[in-house]
Amino acid sequence: MLSSHRSKYGHREQAAFASRTFTIMVVVAALFCLLLMRLIWLMVFKHDTYETLSVENHIQAFALPPQRGLIYDRNGELLADNRTAFSVAVVTELAGDLDAMLAEVGALIDLSAAEVAAFRDRVADKSRPLESVPLKTGINSRERAIIEVNRHRLHGVRVTPEIIRYYPYGPLMAHAVGSVRRISADDLETLDRARYRGTRFIGKRGVEAFYESSLHGEPGMRSVAVNVHGVEQREVATRKPHAGQSLTLHLDSALQIAASAALGQRRGAVVAIAPSTGGIMAMVSYPSYDPNMFVAGMAPAQYAALSGARDTPLLDRAARGRYAPGSTFKPVVGLAGLALELVDWEREIFDNGEFRLPGQRRVYRDWSWTARGGGQGVVNLHRAIYRSSNVYFYTLAAKMETDQLSHFAAQFGFGRVTSLDVEGADPGILPDSDWKMGNKGEPWYRGDTINMSIGQGDLLVTPLQLATAAAVIANRGRLVSPHLLKSSDGPLPEFERRPVQQVRGPSAEDWERLVDAMTDVVHRGNRGFRQNGTAWAYIGRDISYRMAGKSGTAQVVEIEQGKEYDEDELDEYHRKHAWFIAFAPADHPELAVAVLVENGGGGSSVAGPVAREVLDSYMLRRMAEDRVMARASPPRATTTESTAGAADRLRAET
Repeated sequence: MLSSHRSKYGHREQAAFASRTFTIMVVVAALFCLLLMRLIWLMVFKHDTYETLSVENHIQAFALPPQRGLIYDRNGELLADNRTAFSVAVVTELAGDLDAMLAEVGALIDLSAAEVAAFRDRVADKSRPLESVPLKTGINSRERAIIEVNRHRLHGVRVTPEIIRYYPYGPLMAHAVGSVRRISADDLETLDRARYRGTRFIGKRGVEAFYESSLHGEPGMRSVAVNVHGVEQREVATRKPHAGQSLTLHLDSALQIAASAALGQRRGAVVAIAPSTGGIMAMVSYPSYDPNMFVAGMAPAQYAALSGARDTPLLDRAARGRYAPGSTFKPVVGLAGLALELVDWEREIFDNGEFRLPGQRRVYRDWSWTARGGGQGVVNLHRAIYRSSNVYFYTLAAKMETDQLSHFAAQFGFGRVTSLDVEGADPGILPDSDWKMGNKGEPWYRGDTINMSIGQGDLLVTPLQLATAAAVIANRGRLVSPHLLKSSDGPLPEFERRPVQQVRGPSAEDWERLVDAMTDVVHRGNRGFRQNGTAWAYIGRDISYRMAGKSGTAQVVEIEQGKEYDEDELDEYHRKHAWFIAFAPADHPELAVAVLVENGGGGSSVAGPVAREVLDSYMLRRMAEDRVMARASPPRATTTESTAGAADRLRAET
């Protein structure tokens, strides 16, 4: 009985064991099939994908930034160069504890708080693993040696060579050539990131900014194999970067130096243009700044002091500064009167120093007015220009209809940007009735035209615009758009090219007589004349070439009726601006100049000598070059003159 019971239960246990074993085998087989299918899927269907991932896991690609194009002046002088500098950089993934690493590096070389803060910001913004982050740029040879010697214990820290921008002329060319600055987060939102991989600087001012696309070049790529620790093992492939285009500008560094020296330590600007081409040959703004500071890096306190200075060294006064032009605007007003047939060259008025509009009590004065009287006496247009008679131009403006003067002046480039490639050039303000209603909510009054006739009121211009207007007069009415670029070693960068424009209205005789009047501003004197040109005593006594010019003094603060202008009682920054425009030689002009001395006082006495020095620098150099060429190529003797005689004559002439 007992044996039968055991036999019965033994068979059941065997059946259960067999069932469990089968189930387990089925499950194991199913899992094996799934694993096999997964392997087939990975090895056959996903082979290419995972092979790529595998390669990328040990192949790192590094961008090779392009060398930035160079910038030269017209004579081949380098204005923007590239130099090799060394920096301390960190691969943060290999450095471990960043605080400990920074403390260790700081114990070896000098690390400022600003450099550490900038480094932490760059680490936070880093987008790629195993990418080195600059810690200190522009290290010297001693610092470089210290880091290299201690590199075995500075994990992830390395010394890297880098090509950085260098400006040999420093502050002298800062506003004209411009500068590069570090790429900001805002820049990254608009830049082509693929093109700027590995690049830390971008053109931000001047030529550097305007021609950024041409100067930057195209980046390359370097692929290297690394081990599991990210240490480079071998180079896999390299695509070389393509350097940016090098540019040659119309700027003449010798003339720029002369203009800067002539301006000295006074706030202001000098712009010189070749009338025949529109090439900008000098563009000085003072005070200035050293653009190399933006490459090397500045502490926040340094930048705050620079940007907050009362003298605004970061402002490009030449292209962005707005000022009333004063009497330098009078030649334009005179031409407008001729074009509108409101006056001719012979018509005379009596200038007693004061002018009133009919039915009004307000008095408009001549610059020579005092409580004891003043004025220029009997004047026609010619004399009104070389003596700068306010009353003559008040009288002329009173005959003009609303907006006539504004519309005529626009042909000289006022109120708009005529330059082709001056980055950030300001259009100034050429007011008319629409502008006044839109900006002040007031109608245009006849008094507005009166003020505008002597370059005051709401009229504001830049030194670049006034130099352009001087070039228009030098060209006898032909406006050539001013520009900096002369040539390039690649395809010429594109900018909006504008056709040469001719001022409509004045005749050819009008232009020549205007130039004669402006020549008398400088040269009329000491010849028995009762009244000399306004600038003769200051710049015309010993000049060796013919210069045409016009002075201007622009009031900064309004003076009450009946009060005399006393410079000594005013704050320096409220005193008059001094202007002078000129071109030479008067008959065949090669250079047109505009000079502004901010709060400088008299145009003839202060700005005139600056213009004279600039033109002397150019004209005397050109005359010397002509003499050298004449010596190198003596004239041939004719049948009536021997070779020896020709040589003697040449020596006598030179």
